[in-house]
Amino acid sequence: MVVVDNYEYLTEEEKRLKEDGNRIKYWKKWGPYVAERQWATVREDYSADGDAWSHFTHDDARSRAFRWGEDGIAGVSDTHGLQNIAFAFWNEQDPFLKERLFGLANPQGNHGESIKEAHFHLDNTPHSYMKYLYKYPQRAFPYKDLLDTNAKRTKTEKEYQIIDTGIFDEDRYWDIIIETAKEADDPDELLFRVTAWNRGPEPAPLHIIPHVWFRNTWAWGRETIDKKPSISEYSENMARSKHWKLGNRYLLLSPSPGVGTSGEDVQPELIYTDNDTNYELLYGGENKVPYVKDAFHNYIVDGKKEAVNPARIGTKCAAWFQFNESGGVAPGECAVVRFRFSRKNETYLDEEIFDDIVEKRREEADEFYYRISPLPMSEDLRNIQRQAFSGMMWCKQYYQFIWDQWANGDPAQPPPPPERKAIRNSEWRHLYIDDILSMPDSWEYPFFAAWDSAFHCIPLAMIDPEFAKKQIDLFTREWYCHPNGQLPAYEWNFGDVNPPVHAWATFRVFKIERKLYGRQDIDFLERVFQKLLLNFTWWVNRKDMDGKNVFEGGFLGLDNIGLFNRSEPLPTGGVLEQADSTGWMAFYSLCMLNIALELAKHRRIYEDIASKFFEHFIFISDAMTFKHGDKDEKSLWNDEDGFYYDAISWGGPWIQQLPVRSLVGLIPLYATLTLEPELINKLPSFKKRVDWFMENRCDLAERNMASIRKRGKGNRILLSMVSKDRLEKILKRMLDEDEFFSEHGIRSLSRYHKDNPYSMDVNGQKFTVGYVPGDSDSGLFGGNSNWRGPIWLCVNFLLVESLQRFYLFYGPNFQVECPTGSGEYMHLGHVSEEIQHRLQHLFARGDDGRRSINAGNDTLDFDPNWKDYMWFHEFFDGDTGRGLGATHQCGWTGLIARMIHDTGMSCRLPQTPRTPTVGMAHYFDDVFHRHVGVANGSSRPHKGHMRRSSTARSISARSDFDASVNGEEFDVRSEAPDDPERQAARREADEHLKNYVSEQLQRVKDHDDAFGRYADVDEYETQV
Repeated sequence: MVVVDNYEYLTEEEKRLKEDGNRIKYWKKWGPYVAERQWATVREDYSADGDAWSHFTHDDARSRAFRWGEDGIAGVSDTHGLQNIAFAFWNEQDPFLKERLFGLANPQGNHGESIKEAHFHLDNTPHSYMKYLYKYPQRAFPYKDLLDTNAKRTKTEKEYQIIDTGIFDEDRYWDIIIETAKEADDPDELLFRVTAWNRGPEPAPLHIIPHVWFRNTWAWGRETIDKKPSISEYSENMARSKHWKLGNRYLLLSPSPGVGTSGEDVQPELIYTDNDTNYELLYGGENKVPYVKDAFHNYIVDGKKEAVNPARIGTKCAAWFQFNESGGVAPGECAVVRFRFSRKNETYLDEEIFDDIVEKRREEADEFYYRISPLPMSEDLRNIQRQAFSGMMWCKQYYQFIWDQWANGDPAQPPPPPERKAIRNSEWRHLYIDDILSMPDSWEYPFFAAWDSAFHCIPLAMIDPEFAKKQIDLFTREWYCHPNGQLPAYEWNFGDVNPPVHAWATFRVFKIERKLYGRQDIDFLERVFQKLLLNFTWWVNRKDMDGKNVFEGGFLGLDNIGLFNRSEPLPTGGVLEQADSTGWMAFYSLCMLNIALELAKHRRIYEDIASKFFEHFIFISDAMTFKHGDKDEKSLWNDEDGFYYDAISWGGPWIQQLPVRSLVGLIPLYATLTLEPELINKLPSFKKRVDWFMENRCDLAERNMASIRKRGKGNRILLSMVSKDRLEKILKRMLDEDEFFSEHGIRSLSRYHKDNPYSMDVNGQKFTVGYVPGDSDSGLFGGNSNWRGPIWLCVNFLLVESLQRFYLFYGPNFQVECPTGSGEYMHLGHVSEEIQHRLQHLFARGDDGRRSINAGNDTLDFDPNWKDYMWFHEFFDGDTGRGLGATHQCGWTGLIARMIHDTGMSCRLPQTPRTPTVGMAHYFDDVFHRHVGVANGSSRPHKGHMRRSSTARSISARSDFDASVNGEEFDVRSEAPDDPERQAARREADEHLKNYVSEQLQRVKDHDDAFGRYADVDEYETQV
């Protein structure tokens, strides 16, 4: 439970998480685990040339059975993706059903693959309540326009998005809200409600077609025929599914309120087929079963009645609701569909009770998220945070990859081309993945990426620490981690090298759980630490071949940041010595030291390994700057520029720096840690080794420990790759708005290179790095990301933490000019806060009502049916803050939820001049009183009732409710009133909550610069 003011109170959602964690009830068995794109993934690619994009296309997906997963809109499945529920729609204009989200394949987009839809992840707890918004055009979906227009655009032009096509003009679209809720005490009882609002000026028809189907596990020759599942008609408006693992379940549908003049309800028509490939259509062959995957398109759109199984049985079922009487749904009105997916053999769905349950779960979601972030903040920031958390939950997907089966093919299918094995991942034969994983993006990246996953776990730990810990643990297990110790990168090339951030994420998740929930999982920390020792050894052995403590590493997740492709041999010859790779390894060493010190508090044997990482850090830090200690040697540090650079080394003294001012030169700041004197004194073996090192290797110690003789604030020792002098020099550039410091965070490449690109001629070929603030202008790594200017939240987040660590050591008296040249000086705690505020300004609505991410689009900024919804982009324009890349990158962009939690209380509006915090007191008081009122349930507005069918228990309940999507609230009965004991516990929890909030507000008003505000030492470092 979230601990507030030293008081523990379990919300209803936290009770469920506790029951799930204790294996009392399996609340996570069903969740939002269906991918938004399964086509064109490496798993489904059985081509000879490895071209996944052309081997399995969006058009193929309608008719071809997937081998390794499923996809759909707002999909829900069990934890092994065996049975799936998702939604399809038809507007009577499209040539096929809208059953999956559309986007461009990598070769089709001028900036690589890109989704071309408008959908939003509005809410999600793990996972008793889920809410999804899909905006579906009433006119024909512009498939061809999106393909053709993007094909004509160059890499220097912006992408052509669906909102640019005019398809939403005159509001001719549907706002389709899909909600999923579970019963209060039964995780197997799922309720689904679809509410489709006609936003247009005229009546319009809509067909809502919920799908229930099984992933095809029977066509590959790996299961006996008796295990093939089925879905069949059971009774009126009811189907029964049978699966040898999942047992029997029932799909119970309610008639929907009619939309025409007749007043008659809309009755669903249940139709059935099999989830098998249409070989006849795709390949001109013979179908193995008479009813195939694309049957519902043929039946509904083309009117081919013979397409579905008249015996009303199959492995795929749909309920067809037709809202087209009298021209369809009237303007401003809605169509409503309700159904239950249940173990219970019940034949009647009580709509009033149904709606009560959905509403109760929504209220519990409100309470759950409010108590995670109880401090007062603007409603806009709270909404941003809530949708960021929601996106994190919606990006959880079922992922299966079994190398042996993937590489060698299946018994019942033709063998894959023999050359396929050599294309990719041939050295990862041990992989056996069958898990729910946090994906970087729900559509564009429906596969894990190692370093992305580490960042995901920070906001995930705030809402579900058990899931966050499981994600970290999985990557170190023997069926993921290579026997040599390397962690798998991503499915396009598991052998690529991502930055080593898992040790950092492990310790942060451990600390977040202890801070927020009052419990510490030492077993988790120790288990992962021991596996990371293998990974650390792999780095040392593979990426420091000469044993110099200066590391290579390849592209390290930064794609096109360098002058050359860092994953390939240099055209110049020699070896690229990387400032970022070496900085990452120093950072890795300190993170492992932190964990070892924490474990040593419980088991003294870890003092020895702590000493090892202490010394390893010193050697890495020294090598990056001083190498051999020779008088005229060159290193990765350039004292004249005050910056770190990559360098080409040809051995011996032959080295050439590459003076590109990029994130590469800022990453060494990450390698920072403070040692608490009390802790060192409690660990005698570690203290003895540190003392010995300072005495006998004082030359190394003095150069890399910010002076042992002169302790920092609180008598701390600072381990850092940068001295105070170098820190000042680096920050002077980093905080210069003409270099790295954007209005929206730290750029990945200095703006200096806009007018001063760096070039090198090699064998007649010119290589250039220039400032590109928006989309990439090259095709490196697919061309769909760019590290030559844009802002990335993940690396900004680590910079913020580093500044807070420096503040722990230097305290408030060490100040730097921020921004450079402004004449305004701040201590590093304030600097870290300023960066976080600027990052929040990417999303927050400014004085002019606009959000930077929307790039001045009036619809997104001002339309009441759009302006409160957020896309969480992969990266952001370094000049304007415009959202770029993937649009649902709630993986590391979801870190904004943590930043809002930490500094949202003091965040000013964009465009508002920096204001002394004490001057904001009246604002905080106002927000505080409003929020406490909401938390106590005293300001809940009353609205109308949800529309119900004529068979509902209350006929009067058919009146319409307000057409708002945002925060709609129905005037309904509670599912079950709290008992008096529960009410008393909530009242006491609310009192502690108010005490905590009041205390935090007072600290802000009093300019309390104690560590608890700007840098909580217990958040980052090991303490006694």
